[in-house]
Amino acid sequence: MIRSSGPALRILGVDPGLRVTGFGLIEKAGNLLTYVAGGRIRTNARESLPQRLGTIYAGLSELVALHRPDQAAAEIVFVNANPQSTLLLGQARGAAIAALVANGIPVSEYTALQVKQAVVGHGHAEKEQVQHMVRHLLSLPADPSPDAADALACAIAHAHGSLAHGPLAGHALRMRNGRLIAGR
Repeated sequence: MIRSSGPALRILGVDPGLRVTGFGLIEKAGNLLTYVAGGRIRTNARESLPQRLGTIYAGLSELVALHRPDQAAAEIVFVNANPQSTLLLGQARGAAIAALVANGIPVSEYTALQVKQAVVGHGHAEKEQVQHMVRHLLSLPADPSPDAADALACAIAHAHGSLAHGPLAGHALRMRNGRLIAGR
């Protein structure tokens, strides 16, 4: 494998959820993507909302301390039919982003459509397709869990979108003619 002359960039992908928050960490060296870690942060449904949010915050803070990512990519919450579920998911996402920012990690945000487009090639891919492509792109021995796969896909989308380097970092993305472009 050929590595770039510069140091590898570590990208932490996060798929926020109140019950389960998926995480996936990759390294990018030139065009080479390497799997570092992936998994889930689970909260206890019997605990209060503040305790569950604290679990997400603490879990991501621990991951940052352990793996020292350079950047993070988080999935943007979609509005679903149940406003209460959307609010709870938004709070879980807020806890995740707060943990990253408090630990000095710059965060870029992507919609599920953007992530699927970047990883699978079309924005309406099924979860199984995302899992399979993540496995293929990172040369994993088996499909990762759905939560870890979504987080790894978010990190891969960030790496492939050239947002991990250069002047586009931190800009919002949008689709034009089936391609990701930076917006303001």
